[in-house]
Amino acid sequence: MAMDITNYEQIINGELKERFEEFKNILLFYNNKFNLTAITDEKDIYIKHFLDCVSGDMFFDKCVSVVEIGSGGGFPSVPLKLLRDDLSFTLVESTGKKCEYLKAVVDKLKLDCVQVVNARAEELGRDKKYREKFDVCTARAVARLNTLAEYCLPLVKVGGRFIAYKGNCDEEVEEAKKAFDILGGELERIEKYELPNGENRALVVVRKVKHTPEKYPRGQGKERKCPLI
Repeated sequence: MAMDITNYEQIINGELKERFEEFKNILLFYNNKFNLTAITDEKDIYIKHFLDCVSGDMFFDKCVSVVEIGSGGGFPSVPLKLLRDDLSFTLVESTGKKCEYLKAVVDKLKLDCVQVVNARAEELGRDKKYREKFDVCTARAVARLNTLAEYCLPLVKVGGRFIAYKGNCDEEVEEAKKAFDILGGELERIEKYELPNGENRALVVVRKVKHTPEKYPRGQGKERKCPLI
């Protein structure tokens, strides 16, 4: 089950609250320059960003290596790292200015075992240095599931997981089942939960059960223009 997040003050408190406050301040400072998020109210940041991100905690096994696609503001990676220092992260972001922000977050929060890579997911998925090297690939608010699967599953080891943070996702999951199969994945579970503000959210967990065929990801924008269906 997803973490019980009905009372976020019980989850994010003490020294952890101080760390999250520092992250919030960095996010808002850089948001003025780079337009990282439309959510700027403090309570909304905690609920819609921080709590949503840490809700998937139990699906990240201890000490796993995680690659995050389309890191943007650092979600879910940074909140998860603040909560779980045992996790190691590779943050993949194609926009240089957002990479500048992410590197500042890593530096100012002194996050160990976190690296920022300025690249496109479809490029890394074909790079032997990254292909099928990670225990988990995660993403939040990046693309529809069938497109996202082609970005993410090539980076996951057989036996690992692709974890997507979504809202109402039933239609997307049905749409993506063929893509999961083609890319070597198998739907493990859909964990639905509700944020304290009443917003419905879901974690789509896909287990990597076989190697991704070499032709994927296809590149040249085909993942979005002609998604696997």
